[in-house]
Amino acid sequence: MSELGSKKGVLSMLLVQIFATVMQVLSRVILVEGTFIFALTFYRHLVAAISIAPFAFYFERGEPKPFNWKVWFWLFINALTGMTMALALFYFGLRDTSATYSVNFLNLIPICTFLTCIIFRLEELRLQTWVGKAKTIGAILCVGGALTTSLYKGKEFYLGTHHAKSTVVVAHKTHMLQGTFFLLASCFSYTAWFIVQVQLQKVFPLRYFGTMLACVIAAIQSAIIGVIVDSSKAAWRLEWNLQLITILYSGALASGATFCLISWAISVKGPTYPPMFNPLTLIFVALSEAIILGEPLRVGMLLGTVLIIVGLYSFLWGEKNEKKNRAESNAAAAEVPTRMTGEPVRGQSTLPTNPVAFEIKEIDQN
Repeated sequence: MSELGSKKGVLSMLLVQIFATVMQVLSRVILVEGTFIFALTFYRHLVAAISIAPFAFYFERGEPKPFNWKVWFWLFINALTGMTMALALFYFGLRDTSATYSVNFLNLIPICTFLTCIIFRLEELRLQTWVGKAKTIGAILCVGGALTTSLYKGKEFYLGTHHAKSTVVVAHKTHMLQGTFFLLASCFSYTAWFIVQVQLQKVFPLRYFGTMLACVIAAIQSAIIGVIVDSSKAAWRLEWNLQLITILYSGALASGATFCLISWAISVKGPTYPPMFNPLTLIFVALSEAIILGEPLRVGMLLGTVLIIVGLYSFLWGEKNEKKNRAESNAAAAEVPTRMTGEPVRGQSTLPTNPVAFEIKEIDQN
């Protein structure tokens, strides 16, 4: 890739992290002010569907769209696990803890997926290889970091000069244990989503159309659940305030624009490139929350954050090299019949693909 292309890749991923940072801070503010969570998810998914629609109709126009009961079933499960449940549970956890604490759990999603695959024997540890050791050590460090942030607080300190708890956010009472359970449930909901993505890609490979339809279905699901929980007009009313700004921002930029930027980055740099920038969101959110909202920084939070970042990079290094080794093995296997017969074996591809690679990063920023 040219130097200009590399700069564009870095810039696009920095934009994704900035979008995510602003979304986390805005969401934290409106949630502690009392915004109804299912109303927030309903409007966000609706705006996201509208934002992605132009890309779906432009880039995937003319593509066959096999709508049948199997496609609609997997779209429904995809929306339920990865959008309705995962996002709502994350918002509950964000409301009860803090933005910095919550973002830590977003970095744990690949680790939860890896551990789930190991438990259900969908993947092997391969401890006899450096790749397997790197992924295992990374998973252990991430889990240790999460436990550190949850169980150890340590000394707290503030950035800037305002020590007084004058804002609504800082004055809001936190429920760390309850919020941690919500965030863990959100992680495992995203894990289920990754597994569902594999099945969805088999029956409906159109990413833009699939994401747009899933957003519409998720909006309907959120509306139904929300009406059951609270059907009052006050809970669903939109006004010209920070809540409306957050909804439009989250749907258009944190969902729609982020999806397109990640899709482009993966097409030119590979599926392991976007996750490398995820820890930047954690750093940006911690600084923003401390400076703007007056939240204290704690030693336990900082120590756990370092462990999670180191563990995540170790895991991603192992993941990247594992895919590289697998591709080289498949290419070598394909060369054998080619050398023997002079032509490739029918139906055999020398460019293996990973149908779940893109979806793993796409839900990790939301």
